[in-house]
Amino acid sequence: MVRQIAPVFFTMDIPATLAYYQDKLGFECLGTWQDPPVYAIVARDQQAIHFRCAEPPTANPEKYRDELLDAYVFVEDADALYAEYAAQGVEFTRGLGDMPWQSREFVVKDCDGRLLAFGANV
Repeated sequence: MVRQIAPVFFTMDIPATLAYYQDKLGFECLGTWQDPPVYAIVARDQQAIHFRCAEPPTANPEKYRDELLDAYVFVEDADALYAEYAAQGVEFTRGLGDMPWQSREFVVKDCDGRLLAFGANV
């Protein structure tokens, strides 16, 4: 049976990406591999994201206009998390709001340009 799925994101700068996810998004680094690091894992609330040092694929030029998400993160309290991230100076591409699909959510643009949506059921 499937127990968990962890996204693997590409980044050219593992230390900078780790710093962003720790300092801005409140994740904890579970480990890095090699020196300088070529792979890392972060987690928050037992949910992990893996990072691999590699050239990211060429971005779709319409990614931000069309809001092509890289990940959707289900959370318990979107309002509290939004306030936490706003206090950390996180860049939002969509502010907190209720959506027609019965979710209260917002979208973050991370340090490598990925779009992460955070949402809670309403």
